Amino acid sequence: MQFIDQAEIEVEGGKGGDGIVAFRREKYVPAGGPAGGNGGRGGNVVIEAVEHLQTLLDFKYNHRFQAENGRRGGPNNRTGANGKDTCIEVPCGTVVYDADTGEILQDLVQLGQSFSVAKGGKGGLGNKHFLSNRNRAPEYALPGLPGEHFNLRLELKLLAEVGIIGLPNAGKSTLISAVSAARPKVANYPFTTLIPNLGVVRKPTGDGTVFADIPGLIAGAHLGTGLGHDFLRHIERTRLLLHLIDVTDADPIGNYNTIQQELQAYGRGLAQRPQILALNKIDAADSEIVEAVAIELNLLSKIPVFQISAVAQMGLDSLLQTIWISLEDLVSQELETIDKGVTYPQFL
Repeated sequence: MQFIDQAEIEVEGGKGGDGIVAFRREKYVPAGGPAGGNGGRGGNVVIEAVEHLQTLLDFKYNHRFQAENGRRGGPNNRTGANGKDTCIEVPCGTVVYDADTGEILQDLVQLGQSFSVAKGGKGGLGNKHFLSNRNRAPEYALPGLPGEHFNLRLELKLLAEVGIIGLPNAGKSTLISAVSAARPKVANYPFTTLIPNLGVVRKPTGDGTVFADIPGLIAGAHLGTGLGHDFLRHIERTRLLLHLIDVTDADPIGNYNTIQQELQAYGRGLAQRPQILALNKIDAADSEIVEAVAIELNLLSKIPVFQISAVAQMGLDSLLQTIWISLEDLVSQELETIDKGVTYPQFL
């Protein structure tokens, strides 16, 4: 399945039905007067977040969506039927922008959340509405109004509680395959991962937490270099970042600084997002070197540094235990901010 996380579409509400000109033609009712009904309202275009979609692939070939037009009015003061709404299904985490102005129209982060993006036009008035003392037999009616029309840009930002970041070949895909049922492509060359991979990691309590393996960032990613610019947006919704560092690399400390600089340059609060550091591939490095790098990273970052091997599955239990505790603390903090009237936009 292709991973498509951006799309542009055109939406248009249905046109309102026309009002009509009609007169009563009943026996024994001379000069029955106007009886033209109103047109029906045009349908709305509604966008809804659903569970069974994970990408915006459906919009690769289908770009235009229009709601049904309202029906024209009928004789004997009958109002035309309203047009049916058109529902556009998108994955949870989709942000809807006005493509012409760049304005955010809606951020669909909850399952079943929906909104009307293009309202249908009102139905036209039949000639019965123009009856007056001066005009006892109006012979005109109003046409229905056109529906709203918008060009939209859809942008998908993955909903994952833990985002795994790091330079290419840091072992992110191997780690997510070791702790979850996800089976991403793993190979010993840069940019093996071309799309974000999601994996559900089971807690000891039995419920699952979504981990996202974000494709490798490199220096200049925030400017469009490499793949990072395309996928940095997916980190925005994560509660916690797991920064993976290859301890066998020639400069692990420099690699750590590179990622931190990219998060800072990208903005949107990513540099301030809670992080957990993990030195990976310790089974392939000298223990003294691993310990020295861990101490230096701890002094630099002021946070604990875990020593793991995703391939040999060493140190994963303690790492996951710390992740569960950190997530519980973050959720508690978010709930406290809600009690104080402050909302947390990423998840709640």
